[in-house]
Amino acid sequence: MAYPDRTLELSADEMRELLAEASRRILDHIESLPSQPAVDIEGADELARSLIEPLPECGRPSSELLDLLFHKIIPKSFNTAGPGYLAYIPGGGLFHSAVADLIASSVNRYVGVWAAAPGLVQLETNVIRWFCQIVGYPAEARGVLTTGGSLAGFSAIVAARLDRLPENFLKGTIYVSDQTHHSVQKSAVLAGFPSTHVREIPSDERFRIRLDLLEERIAEDRAAGLQPFFIVGNAGTTNTGAIDDLRALARIAHRDHLWLHVDAAYGGFFMLTERGRRRMAGIDLADSLVLDPHKGLFLPYGTGCLLVRDGEKLRRAHSQSAAYMPAMQRDTDFVDFCEISPELSRSFRGLGVWLPLKMHGIEPFRRNLDEKLNLAEKAVKDLRAIDGIEILAEPQLSILAFRLHKPALDQHSLNALNRELMARVNSRRRVYLTGTMLRDCFAIRICILSFRTHEERLQMGLDDIRDVVHSLSK
Repeated sequence: MAYPDRTLELSADEMRELLAEASRRILDHIESLPSQPAVDIEGADELARSLIEPLPECGRPSSELLDLLFHKIIPKSFNTAGPGYLAYIPGGGLFHSAVADLIASSVNRYVGVWAAAPGLVQLETNVIRWFCQIVGYPAEARGVLTTGGSLAGFSAIVAARLDRLPENFLKGTIYVSDQTHHSVQKSAVLAGFPSTHVREIPSDERFRIRLDLLEERIAEDRAAGLQPFFIVGNAGTTNTGAIDDLRALARIAHRDHLWLHVDAAYGGFFMLTERGRRRMAGIDLADSLVLDPHKGLFLPYGTGCLLVRDGEKLRRAHSQSAAYMPAMQRDTDFVDFCEISPELSRSFRGLGVWLPLKMHGIEPFRRNLDEKLNLAEKAVKDLRAIDGIEILAEPQLSILAFRLHKPALDQHSLNALNRELMARVNSRRRVYLTGTMLRDCFAIRICILSFRTHEERLQMGLDDIRDVVHSLSK
């Protein structure tokens, strides 16, 4: 008779030792974030190549593996959790959520159906209701936490397809602006639509969707025998943070019986602030919207959210049954997440949101978001004071875009000059900036969203920009 192998069942002492080793390195890492470079990927390709290995047959000591992670692998990356990360859309990485993830993974409860862990499912349901409250959705709204905005957007398109189109849906058309995130196009294709049925509508001088051209295209498609059914509005684009006229989009959608979806992955949680509510007026009229807590609530990457104004439409799009499944909830106070999302197996994402919100309440999050709006306004003011700097996108939230302009240079040379400017600023490694194309102009973006980014770090970045502009002007 074979003896049971209990190698994977760590003793209490072994678990304490592993936790202590990991905790020491994690705390050292977090405490050193302000002094770490904002980006360090020099030689990262050689490092990655050196890590290629076959399936290990024998184990290695945990201390050796943790040292490899924290001393060699983790440093060679974008420092997305640091105060100088002003690129793309920062994800904050609240430590509270990391602890919540440890708890969730350790207890390893199944939350795909309510019956398996009613209390834990209720905590996550509470989180969804809080989000509905933030955006002004009614009591019948429902939602689900996802891995991010991409999966949330996919579920929104599927729900809208089943609600607004017949079984043969291939005449359906989708309307986005030229600033809409590319994940919408991907989601449309995954949901079964030809990519040619995603209509890209030009944006105006503030990078908001052109309403006149949108209405024209909807009318043209309907006259051609197609079935317009889905409009995407933006509440903070990745390029410039632009916010579409959401009230006007809602009027068009209601008049023409189209589903209005709002991509508020970056901007949605600015609804916690007075300025954000004013600028995103009408968001509560959307049929669905995407939020990313790993952006505006500063959580670690991997926490997105879909909200649907009429929760029953979300359930109808995703509900399936099987003989081996327990009975699903019909009590409106409770929810089975497998009934309203593509996932049956899923991690307990809700604890990572619930714990920091319960520990602090919402007010510190509101203050942090207000601070980011203030910092964006300061950045624009200081940039304007630098000779030759041109603001290409005013901050509608906490993203702005600029370039160095020299009248004697053609567009190609200006783009090359600004790529050089950005590269030189990034080489100082105090902040990390990224660029984008706005029409035919290469623009340098500043995105201020980390809870660790405060005025002193922004000032370092502005000083570096000023110094580099001066050197390029000689």
